[in-house]
Amino acid sequence: MLMLVDCSNCRTPLQLPPGARSIRCAICQAITRVADPRSLPPPLPTQPYATSSSHNYAPPPPAPSPYDRLSSFGQTPPVNGRKKAVICGISYRRTKHELKGCINDAKCMKYLLINKFKFPESSILMLTEEETDPYRIPTKHNIRMAMFWLVQGCQAGDSLVFHFSGHGSQQRNYTGDEIDGFDETLCPLDFETQGMIVDDEINATIVKPIPHGVKLHAIIDACHSGTMLDLPFLCRMDRTGRYVWEDHSPQSGMFKGTNGGEVISFSGCDDDQSSADTASLSKVTSTGAMTFSFIQAIERGHGTTYGDMLTSMRTTIRKNESDVGGGAVTSLLGMLLTGGSLGGGLRQEPQLTASEPFDVYTKRFSL
Repeated sequence: MLMLVDCSNCRTPLQLPPGARSIRCAICQAITRVADPRSLPPPLPTQPYATSSSHNYAPPPPAPSPYDRLSSFGQTPPVNGRKKAVICGISYRRTKHELKGCINDAKCMKYLLINKFKFPESSILMLTEEETDPYRIPTKHNIRMAMFWLVQGCQAGDSLVFHFSGHGSQQRNYTGDEIDGFDETLCPLDFETQGMIVDDEINATIVKPIPHGVKLHAIIDACHSGTMLDLPFLCRMDRTGRYVWEDHSPQSGMFKGTNGGEVISFSGCDDDQSSADTASLSKVTSTGAMTFSFIQAIERGHGTTYGDMLTSMRTTIRKNESDVGGGAVTSLLGMLLTGGSLGGGLRQEPQLTASEPFDVYTKRFSL
């Protein structure tokens, strides 16, 4: 059983292997040491539960922990072929950063995973401002813990999904592992006070631990999201109109791959671009342009291979199609998608990155 401890320097949650007494943080490189429970003195007696005439003392019940709550999310039998997902939609309501379509994105993605790809609802962790559980509000801490939950205990045959719809940004990189000199970042609900989640941490948390036989897909609908997972390979279209892989491995030699598993990410735009909401003809609701095009490609049968998916998504956004078409998602989500259209003038191009290159024209897409 892995134990979660906070880094002594940057407070990033870390997974302490069984029997280990120290661990080095992948983000700040600080070493956190944990005392051996066997060397600790016995606990001091606390206030008794019995009457004052009794001398039987008992420790108070432990306070509930966010770690305990997260470990109970989506528990399914430990068999091969499990499916787990973290879906995060942040609207930043009543702030100058407010977005209109992100929570709709989260609802649409959840419906898609359950009804199209047979993800158990109990294995999907939703983080939105609409949640009543305080541990499901998309704060920086909760998103971090949700990412740990997603990969914890994964084994060969498992399929994992991480979806984020919200603000993305960039900050100056000082370690030399970014070609453009900037780290990409996700903005949690409390980013103005708690800071952003940097791509280095995302890579260390949900990319590097993925073991052989496990597949993780990330769908990131945010600005500056092209390389949000810091994956080493980026799919580009060459002058002949064919997709080719660019090697974006850090010049420093820093490892950005997995522990043998496969990670593939679809993102809303290139690192230097912004993502947009769709406009709604009914003026009632909207969705993110990237999530819209992702779902539409699947519902219209355009997602046979990864190349088909990428082409369909890019075509949808370029042509600004004015209808969302038929399909299970449209028919049952009703107001979430009915009448939706893409607004004109979008300047974004969905991106595909991966832990290892593959033939996008023959590899079949599935979640």
